[in-house]
Amino acid sequence: MKIAITGGIGSGKSFVCRELEKRGIRVYDCDAAAKRLMRSDKPLQQSLCSLVGEEVYDAEGVLQKPVLARFLLASESNKLAVNDVVHPAVARDFEQSGCDWLESAILFESGFIHRTHFDFVVCVTAPEEVRIQRVMARDHIDRSRTLEWIHAQMSQAEVVARCDYEIVNDGKADVARQVNLLLERVEECRKAAEKG
Repeated sequence: MKIAITGGIGSGKSFVCRELEKRGIRVYDCDAAAKRLMRSDKPLQQSLCSLVGEEVYDAEGVLQKPVLARFLLASESNKLAVNDVVHPAVARDFEQSGCDWLESAILFESGFIHRTHFDFVVCVTAPEEVRIQRVMARDHIDRSRTLEWIHAQMSQAEVVARCDYEIVNDGKADVARQVNLLLERVEECRKAAEKG
């Protein structure tokens, strides 16, 4: 079975993935893979230079994150264009990884959901104010920049509506217990699929 974990920026997906890893489950991190591939995949780098401009990489070939961020936030079409070059490379890398679990903040927006079949999709949620505080603390950015990133993604309600399971990570709910219940549910689905 292939299982995807999604949720908006600051929802606590990484925390949930660490809980899964404590239970011996390896989770493919799309964000980390995209960063790695943008550093190492020459065809992807060439595509990004063509799309964003040569200044997206410095003279040593280091990705200039502020340049890419400005381009992404400038328009919806820019975001879609970057997704169209980055996410096929990430999808290929995932298929070769041997992982059954995947974490992606933009599973639906990126089109990843259409490139790979997932048997089960999990959404990690948290109230917007909790997400804002987490992102501001983690990324050392101000509230308005944090809100830009949150609003650049699909709404949490829309993502939840497309998923099979929700884990609430609001700082109060017992995430470990929810992860155990998720694993029970995934196992039930796996057994049902085997029976046909």
